[in-house]
Amino acid sequence: MPTYIVLLGPPGAGKGTQAKRLATHLNIPHVSSGDLFRAMKTMDTPLARKVQDIMARGALVDDQTTIDVVEDRLSRDDARERGAILDGFPRNADQAEWLKNHLAQRGASIGVALLVDVPKDVLNARLLKRAEQESRLDDNAEVIAHRYTVYSESTKPLIDYYEAAGLLKTVNGDQKMDAVTSDLIDAIPANSTAG
Repeated sequence: MPTYIVLLGPPGAGKGTQAKRLATHLNIPHVSSGDLFRAMKTMDTPLARKVQDIMARGALVDDQTTIDVVEDRLSRDDARERGAILDGFPRNADQAEWLKNHLAQRGASIGVALLVDVPKDVLNARLLKRAEQESRLDDNAEVIAHRYTVYSESTKPLIDYYEAAGLLKTVNGDQKMDAVTSDLIDAIPANSTAG
């Protein structure tokens, strides 16, 4: 039975790192919408050209195009047979509903939605430190605060969606990286993993 896990968390929570660790631990692909969009910059398919056009205009990739990109990735053998860690998708309740229906058509479902929870002040400090270390001039306190507000507004309904479905598990992301990974692994129900 394939394992599908949704990973949620605010910017700076370490979601990408944890998603990669979980994917390795569970031997399933890490499907990141951001990575998929970036990969499409060098592809020459109708869908890739559509994404390139949207990004060139500086616009956000709309729901349907995002769904098309994720659906394309989930249709590959590794994700069909083993499942996936979904990072950055779904971004809202409509996308979550699509994902539920899409997986149901294959006789699969989301095993768990994991929320990496980190206090806002800790996130701010982490992101400012990262901006300094990586010379990200666009990551200042104002931009970071805006990203958190956008995250809160868009993700709160998603958290409520998975909580209502009985699938949400929250893990404390304000601890050492290995401890977060361990807690995330412990939060995955045994019946939702293939192997």
